[in-house]
Amino acid sequence: MTPRFAVGSPVTVRRGNPPGHIRTPYYIRGKSGVVERVCGEFRNPEELAYGRSGEPKQVLYRVRFPQKHVWPDYKGPETDTIDVELYEHWLEA
Repeated sequence: MTPRFAVGSPVTVRRGNPPGHIRTPYYIRGKSGVVERVCGEFRNPEELAYGRSGEPKQVLYRVRFPQKHVWPDYKGPETDTIDVELYEHWLEA
């Protein structure tokens, strides 16, 4: 599987609130960041949670977000970031 995004690509986390087991934290949905690394391909944990095969595998990325974009009241330095690992089906260009 070829990753859709490369290191350095700007991405936005899809907004959504589907029912069931979701690995993507609610607080990061709709936020924009930059791909910090491509972690590889893994079976989809949202499917595995229901005893399914988790296939097809999904590319997992580590995405870096400025803290101030995630938490508007954040009082720390502008350079502070938070990294979140997200599967490709949750990301948009």
